[in-house]
Amino acid sequence: MRFLAVGAAVLACTCAVWSVVLLRRERRRLRTGLDELCFGLDGHGPSTSPSPDIGAAFARLRQSLEWVQEESREWRRLAGWLSQTLEATPLGVVVTAGDGRVVFRNQAAASLMGTRLGEALASQALVELLQSARSGQSTAKVLDLHGPPRRTLTVWGVPMGEDGTAAVIIEDVSERKRLDAVRRDFVANVSHELKTPVGALGLLAETMASEDDPDVVHRLAERVQAEAFRVARIIEELLNLSRLEAEEAPHHEPTSVHAVVAGAVDQARPSATLRQVEIRVGEVPRRWCVMGDRRQLVSALFNLLDNAVKYSDVGSLVEVGATSDGSFVDLVVRDHGLGIPTRDLDRIFERFYRVDQGRGRHTGGTGLGLAIVRHVAHNHHGEVLVDSREGEGSAFTLRVPAEAGPMGLLADAG
Repeated sequence: MRFLAVGAAVLACTCAVWSVVLLRRERRRLRTGLDELCFGLDGHGPSTSPSPDIGAAFARLRQSLEWVQEESREWRRLAGWLSQTLEATPLGVVVTAGDGRVVFRNQAAASLMGTRLGEALASQALVELLQSARSGQSTAKVLDLHGPPRRTLTVWGVPMGEDGTAAVIIEDVSERKRLDAVRRDFVANVSHELKTPVGALGLLAETMASEDDPDVVHRLAERVQAEAFRVARIIEELLNLSRLEAEEAPHHEPTSVHAVVAGAVDQARPSATLRQVEIRVGEVPRRWCVMGDRRQLVSALFNLLDNAVKYSDVGSLVEVGATSDGSFVDLVVRDHGLGIPTRDLDRIFERFYRVDQGRGRHTGGTGLGLAIVRHVAHNHHGEVLVDSREGEGSAFTLRVPAEAGPMGLLADAG
């Protein structure tokens, strides 16, 4: 797609240049005919008497003039269309004449080189590429502009004609570069996360094969089961996150807030019971509803509850409830556990990021739960908020738009 876009921009530039060239050629031809006619009429020709074909000459001249005028209108319309096309393209386009004058610059080119530092670096690269293009060489450069905002531009210099006409095509590849970095980090993180339990499984299996004590074998089997569960959990959450990212526009329908809370609590209660953590559910009016995907919302709230349970002390309390201002519904999960250091608050929604790496692995956490919550919030045009103090606990709020109109029209779905 990138090469198609660049090719289209080059084609448009070429058409614009050739339209000007052809129009100039026809004007020169007409001017030559006028000069010859005037030469014969003013007595400087081989004969001082008017040519008997002067009427036919004037008729041909009139036809040529009308043709040039019509062609001129057509070329102007074509030039207008080409200009609109180049303005609409996200690529920056700069076209220069043979003497180096800029004859066209679209808005994208102006905005891509808009910052002061960007102007200096991009202008220098522009001059160098145009010089090469005017000499008939196609060249390209990658510019890293530190901003703000930080951007990466790919700039091509393209020769457009033998008279030195040239063009520069500018593409902002910042987002593509960011996504490539995210993919690389994702693959590295997945490999790292799976390497530990898979390695542990191999070591445990090897130890079991040489062990005769039934009690030791039993303990090793429990460890194998725990590591296998951890691998399965990582794969399951990776698939879940992949589905969420693929569903940019999930099916939204009136969904009972009470049913979402009940479904998430039911999923989280077994692990809470094992850790002797109490989940206290606040009163949620059954008439409240949101526009959303129930499965995604339950998954997001469950991940918040699961995190709260894992990072709470034995015998602690986790609270879940809902509030609303009529426009949004806030699903709130509050714990009284470790809390989150201020330095980590901006990163906790990244994939595989853990505040406490050792504790996260000990509790079986994958580091994907909050990333899933963030994607669910994004898919529902909402947001996820966090209020945490180290040593005092955390409160996570999943905020999603309420159903349009007065809440309470939905029948009890609980």
